[in-house]
Amino acid sequence: MWQKLSLRARINLLLALVLALGLAINIGRLALEAAPRVLAEDQSVIRLARAFVETIMDEVNDAPDPDARLNRIVGDLGQLRHVSVTRQAMPEPMRPSPGAGRAAPAWFIALVHPDKTSVSMPVIVAGKGDTLVITSHPDDEIAEIWDGIVTQLVVGSLIGVALFGITMLVVGRALAPLADLSDAMSRIEAGAYDSRVKPGGAPELAALCGKLNHLAGALGEAVEEKRRLAERTVSLQDIERKEIARELHDEFGPHLFALRAHASALMRLSETDTPPDMVALRRHGQAILDQVNAVQQFNRRILERLRPVGLAELGLREALGALVRLWRESRPEIVIETRFTDTVVRSNETAELTIYRVVQEALTNVFRHADATAVDVTIEPLQQTMAGHRRSYTRVRVRDDGRGLKPEHKLGFGLVGMRERLLALGGTLTVASTGAGVTIEAMVPADAA
Repeated sequence: MWQKLSLRARINLLLALVLALGLAINIGRLALEAAPRVLAEDQSVIRLARAFVETIMDEVNDAPDPDARLNRIVGDLGQLRHVSVTRQAMPEPMRPSPGAGRAAPAWFIALVHPDKTSVSMPVIVAGKGDTLVITSHPDDEIAEIWDGIVTQLVVGSLIGVALFGITMLVVGRALAPLADLSDAMSRIEAGAYDSRVKPGGAPELAALCGKLNHLAGALGEAVEEKRRLAERTVSLQDIERKEIARELHDEFGPHLFALRAHASALMRLSETDTPPDMVALRRHGQAILDQVNAVQQFNRRILERLRPVGLAELGLREALGALVRLWRESRPEIVIETRFTDTVVRSNETAELTIYRVVQEALTNVFRHADATAVDVTIEPLQQTMAGHRRSYTRVRVRDDGRGLKPEHKLGFGLVGMRERLLALGGTLTVASTGAGVTIEAMVPADAA
């Protein structure tokens, strides 16, 4: 049941319990102290009455009529609030009840003072022995105690109700931003990432409102970045298709036309009645072989762009080695240093292809634009902890000693595509340029898929 209560209901319930407990403890203390207090009052008034009687007995015996004098004094003492003095032979006079509205209930009187306290005091009146009965009457004292308890209960209840109302008001105003937070979360869940909450209430809630606003902004930026990434991906795919279509048209088309022309020439030679010219046959055959060889080379280049040759069969290390050897053969004046750790082995196909593409794109940029004399390629595993989760990465770093990039330089399609590819896989790509060259560093998740 407690778990189903709202925060406001929990605070109100706890406050009510604390106030009720405090009031009960205070009233219980007054009730426990009532009996000793009444007993002490009884003993005190009886001692005072005895001392008073002892003091006045000499005056009574010196009076002309000691019995009348004693009766008059006993009558006067009967008007006292807490004690009465009677002669043993005379009945106790009727005493007035406590004031209206102050009389304690019978159960309370029985609880604090169940029996009256009476003391017999022998006296000598006109040479004759007599007995005075001193009786305590704590009704007024009990009524005062009961009145204090009732007053405490009423005042405590009023104070408790006032505190309860004030607390409800303060808590209600302090928790008011929670409703705004809930509404804002619902709007954010529906896709309204521009929703904001005005910070208010307690400092903790104001901080929570600020963090929700920051979260909404971050989600909006992430969704917009995702949209741009999807748009950029489609754009890059269209660009790649156009490039492949252009190369097929410019490269593959002429070779097919030449093959068709030589094949047609061979057909015409075979249709003549005269013996075929062997020189012409050899010339057309050699031309066909040259065109087929060119088509094969072009086909290999296209396949290399679409999928690295040998990566699936030989593994990442051998494929990278072949790529580096190709660049060394084509540009022997540039020194290429490679450092591959032993743990960089064949594992995830997507991660391997991404590593290969990053190295390929970085080396292509170096040899085309950097005017470098040396290139350093490093591939090593790395462990990083992000958001409390430890994840394995492969760090790819390509550093050259070229002329670097200008401050206003914008990355080309290749590096932009690599960055967006890594972002989609949960990795990163950074490009740092100094006067001593450019460093391209990629963090490729080992579990990229």
